[in-house]
Amino acid sequence: MLLFHQRPSVCLSPQGLLNDTTVGIFRDGGTLRLRRATVRRCPLSPNAFLLALCPHRLQELDASWASGGLTGAAIVSGLASNPECRSSLQRLSLDGLRLDWESLVEDAGTRVGFSSLRGLRTLKLANTDLSDAALADVCSLPHLESLDISCSGVSNLSPLLDCKNTLRHLIAHRLQRLHMAPSGLTFVLRQLDALRHLDFSEDHVAEDDGSGEDVNEAVRQLLEGGPDLLPSLVSLDISGQKKISEAAVRTFVETRGGLVFLGLLATGTSTCDILSTKKNLKVTGAANEDQVCEALRRYRDRQCFVREALVHLYNLIADTDKPRPDILKLVLAAMQSHRSSLHVHVIATACVFSLTTQDLAEAMPLSLLGAAVAQLLHAMKTFPNHQQVQKNCLLALCSEHILQEVPFDKSVCFFPISNLTNEQLLAIVQQKAMVGALDSSLKFALTALWNLTDEMPSAGRSFIECRGLELYQEVLESYYGEPSIQQKILGLLNNLAEVQELQPDLLDEDLLEHVLSLLQDTQLDMEVRYFAGGILAQLASRPQAWTLSDELLGTILGQLHAAIPTWTPIGREMVSYRSFQPFCPLLQSSQPPGVQLWAVWAIHLVCSHNSKRQNKRSNTVLPCSPSTPFPDWEPSLNVNCLYCSVALLQHAGEGGCG
Repeated sequence: MLLFHQRPSVCLSPQGLLNDTTVGIFRDGGTLRLRRATVRRCPLSPNAFLLALCPHRLQELDASWASGGLTGAAIVSGLASNPECRSSLQRLSLDGLRLDWESLVEDAGTRVGFSSLRGLRTLKLANTDLSDAALADVCSLPHLESLDISCSGVSNLSPLLDCKNTLRHLIAHRLQRLHMAPSGLTFVLRQLDALRHLDFSEDHVAEDDGSGEDVNEAVRQLLEGGPDLLPSLVSLDISGQKKISEAAVRTFVETRGGLVFLGLLATGTSTCDILSTKKNLKVTGAANEDQVCEALRRYRDRQCFVREALVHLYNLIADTDKPRPDILKLVLAAMQSHRSSLHVHVIATACVFSLTTQDLAEAMPLSLLGAAVAQLLHAMKTFPNHQQVQKNCLLALCSEHILQEVPFDKSVCFFPISNLTNEQLLAIVQQKAMVGALDSSLKFALTALWNLTDEMPSAGRSFIECRGLELYQEVLESYYGEPSIQQKILGLLNNLAEVQELQPDLLDEDLLEHVLSLLQDTQLDMEVRYFAGGILAQLASRPQAWTLSDELLGTILGQLHAAIPTWTPIGREMVSYRSFQPFCPLLQSSQPPGVQLWAVWAIHLVCSHNSKRQNKRSNTVLPCSPSTPFPDWEPSLNVNCLYCSVALLQHAGEGGCG
């Protein structure tokens, strides 16, 4: 809610703060002079509205979908009680309200109604119980220019003749109760000479009960009627209308030289060849990306059209290799507008995944990715039992770039995975690996298994019992040139190697020799070599449990000691640790130097990328010397110094290495 002292315009934006109590601050009309007010979706009672807003000389009011008992009748009568409002109010939005028209009473011998607000130019009454009598009252307004009666109870449009000289915009989307013969409807339209925009669109997925046949026929007559019918028309929306032919569309476009917009979504005619020849004509349809995006922009509040446009959008972007932040914004806006619609979210979440997969996410602004994550998490919370929505969201959230760069609670990504067993996830891995696939489903399954076994010995045991080790060894060898796959596999093996009771299962000579080759290969990514070293260091740290040859153990220790000092820093965080516990046993004085080196390098890596380890109370830098005593409080560390990392570990170790 924004307040500007003695400014001509104030917008009340519903942020959950505006109610009967807080709106009372506007009762003093001498201090705060409101001209524009928005109480959209706010819980206001009729009395609070009357006392706080009606005393002001309002020019615009949006009370659409307001709750708290506020009705259209209460709003109109309240505004009409202020003589200044009767002439000053120009724009009024009451979409989604119960008008309760019959409750309006006489005021000094004159019935209070919309006609009392003589200054009205724009009136929005979509999704209301607007009756024919109320429409007649509306159409008596002397300056009415724009009227929205979509999804209302109107059955006859003849009252529009009373405002034929002023009405320029008529929005009549899905008038289910309209009962006028095509000839009668066409008769009314023929006299609206000032009309520039007409919307006679229809919900194409609604049950066909025959109620739209008359409108459909009237639309056909309009398309074929020539420029003498609605001569000022430059914008026509007939999306969702059935039985519209391309020939009729072609005739209409050819005879309307000034046409700037034509709505043809879900009519089957948006591929009409003449449309591509009109460079200044905007079209909603399914023929190309421009038409689909135009539909998402114009129909944001219409669920039927949003869903239709998203379906076509998904087909258009399924194989895209170009970052499209503009389209992602449109998809997120659709999700925001229809937060409880399963139909919208099933396809919208699939679109988000397609737009953020692989390298596409890296080219997106982080703020936009953050907005996408917020919408995905909301979808997972809203539709917890819908498998496809959950799958789409998880696939998108498991993008490596999103997990690493977008700040959010990563654990949320994996709470629905409890419905997936190790067998199911391993089956996905096996199925993809058999055909050499390298797609998001494979990466998702590997990431899920990696996270499920993190500090979860029981999950690790289940993984082993499901013959996961054998499968992972095969995949590790077959995807030797794919670091993203290798990293996820080695990450899980690291989780297993950290658990003493699982270590014997990892003591397989072929497996360890392959891991050793990864450690030694200087051409591989540092992330791969890091995890390979971690597995070997953990297993070599307990010689009493070693069951393989002493020669192999000696080779492993020697290679750790030789390779780690040559490693170069990793420029980004690749793995998170809850504590230093995995490293503590490896730093004991009895451990071989190669094992200790890996632990020190790992701690250094964690400290280099974990800002929470930086002290905010001092700019002091701990001198880089192994003899420097560690103070009682955690100082700002020189994260480029290994000694600082060791000092931090020692300090944590005094408290149990937590």
